[in-house]
Amino acid sequence: MQAFPDAAALRAPRSLDDLLLYRLSRAMRAGSGMATRLVEGGFGITRREWGMIATLAQEGEMTSSMLAVHLHLDRVRTSRGLRSLVEKKLVERRQDSEDRREVHVRLSASGQQLFGQLFPRIAGLNTGLLEGIAPAHLDIFLQCLQHLEQRGGELVAQGAIAEKADRRSGGTRHRWPERS
Repeated sequence: MQAFPDAAALRAPRSLDDLLLYRLSRAMRAGSGMATRLVEGGFGITRREWGMIATLAQEGEMTSSMLAVHLHLDRVRTSRGLRSLVEKKLVERRQDSEDRREVHVRLSASGQQLFGQLFPRIAGLNTGLLEGIAPAHLDIFLQCLQHLEQRGGELVAQGAIAEKADRRSGGTRHRWPERS
């Protein structure tokens, strides 16, 4: 690994290690691997299922569509995750009495219990990653994260990159040169 980049390198990247998104991804992998092993190995759920459980614990009952929006997932992945959580008896589903197409989901008692056991351990991993960082630096870090989230949303809204390429429409996609 090269030396950690400075601000100038991030603003004019010349290598992979100078790319902001690459550095953020490396930092995420450092902690998220531990969290994944914890939820999958210790509690028998996937990271995506953990996100659903934690969201329902925090937000309460909601439609499956709203859960998908909240987690930035497509409806198919959300539906699969919910189906698995229902089979594990961690989430309960009910159809909306007025609009039968809408499905409401909430944590079951078992789901609430799992959240109560798992959240403190996940929180401990998070606080462990922050050890040694001065509170003033954490405040700056949070301001930077907020800016990155906001700026990313602005770039998406501006259409900087298409949300999802439709391969069937024949849209413009980069094609790598054929090998001879």
